[in-house]
Amino acid sequence: MYECKYPNLFSPIKLGNTLFRNRIFASPTGYQDLSDENFVTPEGFAYYERKAAGGAASVAVGECVIDREIGAGAEWHIFVDNPRSEHAFHRLTDAIAKHGAIASAELQHWGMQANIRNDKPVYGPSEGEAHGKQVRPLTEEMIEKIIGQFADAAAFVKKCGFGMITLHGAHGWLISQFLSSKTNFRTDKWGGSIENRARFAISLAAAMRKSCGAGFPLEIRISGDECYSGGYDAEEGLAIAKALDGHFDLLHISAGAHEVPEVFTIMTPSLFLEDGCNVKFAAEVKKHVKYSKIATVGALSEPELLEEIIASGKADIVQIARGLIADPDIPNKAREGRDNEIRKCIRCMTCFSCLLDKGQFFCAINPKAGRDLELKYQTPPPEKKNVVVAGGGIAGMQAAITCADRGHKVTLFEKSDKLGGALLCEKEVPFKANLMKYLDYQKRRVADAPIEVRLNQEATEEVVRNISPDVIIAALGATPIIPEIPGIDGDNVISAEAAYNDPRIVGQNVVILGAGLVGTELGIHLAGLGRSVTIVEMADKISDGGNFLHILGVNVQMEKLGVKLHFNTKAVEITASGVKCETPDGSADYDADTVVYAVGQSPLHDEADKLRFLAPRFYQIGDCLVPKNIYAATSTAYSIACDIGRY
Repeated sequence: MYECKYPNLFSPIKLGNTLFRNRIFASPTGYQDLSDENFVTPEGFAYYERKAAGGAASVAVGECVIDREIGAGAEWHIFVDNPRSEHAFHRLTDAIAKHGAIASAELQHWGMQANIRNDKPVYGPSEGEAHGKQVRPLTEEMIEKIIGQFADAAAFVKKCGFGMITLHGAHGWLISQFLSSKTNFRTDKWGGSIENRARFAISLAAAMRKSCGAGFPLEIRISGDECYSGGYDAEEGLAIAKALDGHFDLLHISAGAHEVPEVFTIMTPSLFLEDGCNVKFAAEVKKHVKYSKIATVGALSEPELLEEIIASGKADIVQIARGLIADPDIPNKAREGRDNEIRKCIRCMTCFSCLLDKGQFFCAINPKAGRDLELKYQTPPPEKKNVVVAGGGIAGMQAAITCADRGHKVTLFEKSDKLGGALLCEKEVPFKANLMKYLDYQKRRVADAPIEVRLNQEATEEVVRNISPDVIIAALGATPIIPEIPGIDGDNVISAEAAYNDPRIVGQNVVILGAGLVGTELGIHLAGLGRSVTIVEMADKISDGGNFLHILGVNVQMEKLGVKLHFNTKAVEITASGVKCETPDGSADYDADTVVYAVGQSPLHDEADKLRFLAPRFYQIGDCLVPKNIYAATSTAYSIACDIGRY
């Protein structure tokens, strides 16, 4: 007999006159691959629809700007002040609503953070400076106009089928600029006391109640704490929440500020922070409000944690952004008790780095993310093939799983005694716990699929010929590059993999050669274990591997732990006492008990070549082609596996 494991999480909740089917809301994310007129495209419809189909009670469409002239932070936003967007909005809300979810429009004005990339004027609550531009104070007439624009925008999106409004009053945008004593220095009725600073947000709520009706649900997103010296603190965040209590049906308590690099990775928690790290802000607000419901957000994927948040009264609703990109089916899977099938976000920042770089929400561990439209029409391959996958790391496991899912016969070879590949060396790293959960998830998928797994066996020519495969996928990985430096063969020199595998062999003073992700993350790990760490890098910056937002968290953590980083520095000799280097200023010696090299990976091209002509079709993927990152490995593995038997 069925029994729901998470009865609090899946109990309905009423906001205004609207009943929401559970307590999991898809937090606002701004899809940026828009049309020439900034309309949502069919790809965008499918992106938001997928979350609704996965069981979320509400799906918020992010970054709907109410004034494109002085309210937009960039060109790739949805402009609600364009009436021609009506038809696209109707298509979007239908895509969400037909799956039983409530579509919410996140209405936004960037205030003094707007127009930073053009020559248009910038306005905020008070005079000041932002991004090197002069901020002009909004006049009384302009404030009243903006309130009217929000009200008109709310009525417009309601007409287009949205069932809730989310005001973005967090992270340093216009509403939070009015709320904060750090950015609002006005002496009229819009500034000074908390009552006056909250007047703008409360006026917006009143105007939208008038334009949309008293029972239409209104949500406002605020920062419970801006988490840096130039922003407001938790005490002021609580005062803001209390001032807004009752004016909105839902207070959505976030944290941080978008335009401040050192707290971006608190606003969007990095992998160095614990799960649910920002729940404390919502929990504190929940103790003091009387009328509004409370939502929390940030680093949430585990159903047990979500249930505990609701059951303990820390919040009434949990909001998830990246977690529903990694697995849009979290609600359905948790509701059905299929917890082990949830692909939990590893918080690597790939999705948001890809959004800002490519305009797409791609995911390191979910190769279907960002491809929702094409997958709606994907059909099984007309031909079933006999496939050999050589290598059981990230790419190999994904290729084998996808081939098996599509009906091919699959044999997976792994020369070691376990699946997981090179990343297994990081199994004891605290901030890689979610990555290890992903590897375990993939191993379970391999075990549950009709895949013949051959551990402790190489895919040799003789063995492969006996199978007579139609397709070979080489996912053999790479080996660490050993730099040609005098002294590299010394007893005090080890690879990054060796240091990860057994930190006990690493001395107290460590010099790491190479400031890529491997070197910097290893430096953080060793510093966390009490080592004194110095990293030397020949280039002038960290090599981010295409994931520049992750580096924000890396930098914060290195500074926190005292990791010393030297750019434009070349190691020229390793001695028993350390490393001799050339620097722009001459030379420098860095003492070290242990020297660790992390200067890159060399693809196993020769090993792959041995398999190249043993089947009619051959693919070389992952690090054994070009060492990149998890996203590149899973994405290519998935796509190539989908091609087999179809083309």
